[in-house]
Amino acid sequence: MGKVEAPQFFLGIDFGTSGARAAVIDAKQELIWQEKAQFPQVPGPELPTVWRQSLFSLLEQIPAELRSQIRAIAIDGTSSTVLLLDGQGKVLMEPLLYNDDRGREVKHLLSAMAPADHLVQSATSSLAKLLWYGQQSEFQQARYFCHQADWLASLLHGGRPVSDYHNALKLGYDPETLTYPNWLKNAPWFSLLPPVTIPGTAIAPLSSSVVNSYKFPSTCQVCSGTTDSIAAFLASGATQPGEAVTSLGSTLVLKLLSVKPVTNLASGVYSHRLGNLWLTGGASNAGGAVLQHFFSLEQLRELSPKIDPNQPSGLDYYPLLQPGERFPINDPNLLPKLEPRPADDVTFLQGLLEGLTRIEAQGYAKLQALGATPLTKVLTAGGGAENLIWQTIRQNLLQVPVQKSIQSEAAYGSACLARSSQSL
Repeated sequence: MGKVEAPQFFLGIDFGTSGARAAVIDAKQELIWQEKAQFPQVPGPELPTVWRQSLFSLLEQIPAELRSQIRAIAIDGTSSTVLLLDGQGKVLMEPLLYNDDRGREVKHLLSAMAPADHLVQSATSSLAKLLWYGQQSEFQQARYFCHQADWLASLLHGGRPVSDYHNALKLGYDPETLTYPNWLKNAPWFSLLPPVTIPGTAIAPLSSSVVNSYKFPSTCQVCSGTTDSIAAFLASGATQPGEAVTSLGSTLVLKLLSVKPVTNLASGVYSHRLGNLWLTGGASNAGGAVLQHFFSLEQLRELSPKIDPNQPSGLDYYPLLQPGERFPINDPNLLPKLEPRPADDVTFLQGLLEGLTRIEAQGYAKLQALGATPLTKVLTAGGGAENLIWQTIRQNLLQVPVQKSIQSEAAYGSACLARSSQSL
């Protein structure tokens, strides 16, 4: 009788804006277990405590027989959510969240330091937040600056925070050369910045206290993570150049795998490295929020099947809730186009779905015009992925296969990242 191999499991944890999720997969990437934790509403300085409690609460909820066979863990967090720590790893000030724009107060410092056309030239970039921290008195005690995912992983391995080239992109890290640029290395506070690895790289085993408290294997590795949006892309299973993921949430977000990186910062288009490929994309202000403004979820479910997707409505909408668009048209004054409104709700809904689909098609066309790999297939995530009539409308216009992602949870994507650490 041959020796029976013990099963191997991999844990991914996603920290979003309102809660955290955990997912355990096996070696074949089958989802075995998942759980979520909602964050209570607390003032900013208390957020690290909430995040820490949520992390360890999720670990505790994993069934013991699974926990004892987890080989690796990866965590994703919201992009550009950052923390400042002292030498003992204690959080010195409240974390600055992904959408915090107080970096506008140090725009002059940012402009003097980084190239004018660099991605970090934004009030919400990680670097802008670091420069803002630098103006506060607590900065004198700082020893580490890191992202949410870096810090959470450090709670598991007990060492200094280590980042990945997805989280570090908006800090100024160069994913093409895989190094911090000289204009960052010359900064007086450069030693505060985290080392940067390929996402999914094994950093260190779990600390002995975590192993003993939660009965994980002592060999379980903590891996560098990623951002929540890239973890959601990894969950889709898209791996080939030309494959894309459209997220049909409250806004329309496109991500396309490309052989080469493309950038158009005015439209919010930039590229993340993904192994030897590049993940490029953009986000429109249009999306599902427009549909929910006019229809309830129940009405959307009831009206959609009455649409004939092969008979165009003839309506030419650009469905925005308020003026202003960033991608595929970069025009802060672009007006919504929602007239004429037919008396028939079915036709009106069809016009909205067709308008959103045209924006999606224009978005992929723009990415390709900028030099990205031509579109070959679209996987769909978000609430709109459930609407099969919309899927047919999209496939008719995009002229490539369109299907729902089998998995769209970021925690599942992070679990896949943890699994990949075994083959790096």
